[in-house]
Amino acid sequence: MLNAFVGGSVYDSALLIWSVKHMSTFAEQLKNEIARLAKKEVRAETKQLKQFAAQQRSENALLKRRVLDLESALKRLGKAQATVSVAQPETEAGPSLRFRAGGFASLRKKLDLTAAEMAKLLNVSAQSVYHWEIGKSRPRASQLPAISAVRKMGKKEVTERLAA
Repeated sequence: MLNAFVGGSVYDSALLIWSVKHMSTFAEQLKNEIARLAKKEVRAETKQLKQFAAQQRSENALLKRRVLDLESALKRLGKAQATVSVAQPETEAGPSLRFRAGGFASLRKKLDLTAAEMAKLLNVSAQSVYHWEIGKSRPRASQLPAISAVRKMGKKEVTERLAA
């Protein structure tokens, strides 16, 4: 090969140029093929990872929906439990004392009392009596026996108590 540069034939120098040229093309082709295969492998791996990530996202969304459903069910149960627990102490306290806003208002009118006078008898504020009558609020369980006692009184007894 060196002969071509040193005085060899033209054929020898052409062969040398051709081989150098094709060797570089072979190296490039080999490099390109390795890069292509590497990209193909990476694509296959990332495809599996993408599928796994999509599956995980859908499972997360499903779990979030389930948690929301369970939380709302728990909230409904809590409200139902609260109403049951509020009703139970009244029945366990001996004789059942009930309260009706209309009945309370008619009791006050029957006894010919103002809201302030009824409040004084029950040791509450006049505003509380007003709210009970219109149904805006209800008396506490501890106040029901006092209301029951006033129900059993007559006009004379009420005026005596207010005077005292």
